Amino acid sequence: MKRIVAVFPPERLEKVKRVLYPLNIGGMIISEVKGLGISRGQKKLRRMRFFEFPKVKLEIIVREPEVAKAVDLLLETIQTGRIGDGKIFISDMESVIRIRTGESGEKAV
Repeated sequence: MKRIVAVFPPERLEKVKRVLYPLNIGGMIISEVKGLGISRGQKKLRRMRFFEFPKVKLEIIVREPEVAKAVDLLLETIQTGRIGDGKIFISDMESVIRIRTGESGEKAV
């Protein structure tokens, strides 16, 4: 299993939820966050300036065979080619436990 975390502008959230729904992922964790980055799009900067942007952080747990499909769907839905599109992080998920039933592993997803 893999954990996919995507951080992107909030206006794309509803479309992202719609395209991920058919993958039968167990659920999504959605948080409102702020992203902090260096604006490289401005040509008249004399000093490095940092700007905060509202973002959404989406976390999903995906079975191995569905990882590439999930990432492709995220890229197709979020990517505009402009600064501020966001980031996708993929990491191994060692274990998952459903608290209600005690199930673990892929059954808990």
